[in-house]
Amino acid sequence: MKKISAWILHQLGWTLINNAGDVAKCVICVAPHTSNWDFVIGKLYYTALGKNASFLMKKEWFIFPLGVFFRKIGGVPVDRSKKTSITDQMAHKFQESDNFKIAVTPEGTRKRNPDWKKGFYYIAIKANVPIQLAYIDYAKKEVGIQETFYPTGNEQHDINYIKNFYKDKIGKKPENFAI
Repeated sequence: MKKISAWILHQLGWTLINNAGDVAKCVICVAPHTSNWDFVIGKLYYTALGKNASFLMKKEWFIFPLGVFFRKIGGVPVDRSKKTSITDQMAHKFQESDNFKIAVTPEGTRKRNPDWKKGFYYIAIKANVPIQLAYIDYAKKEVGIQETFYPTGNEQHDINYIKNFYKDKIGKKPENFAI
């Protein structure tokens, strides 16, 4: 699947970047997230690297037969109507795993949302794992992971740093991306 995924992306004109190295455990912050195509491009990219990551997705997508497929490729359903702690669940998953990566879109939606959800950050802090900064830049036709960021615990500083990283990245629907 690694070679097929890389071939598909190259045929579509995408350049693959991986400057972050490999870590056994991390939260992968993926932005901008302005289209459902981001999932396809992102999954192909990570498969082309020969890696596998889980991902959070609203539970409504996990109906049969899609639910079986999404779980098979790493999907973790999130029920936003309940006040369950995804942060605690993911931190526990990191603790019990030798190798675990979870991709999260901090915008929480494909619509314009400058007030990012900080769950990805809280998961990383609680699990004591780094955050890899992944992006899909449609203007450059570039997809990659540029950096592994180790959160300091200073939430405002860290979130500003992460948002600043994405300031020049262009989503498929640029009008839907805000920092």
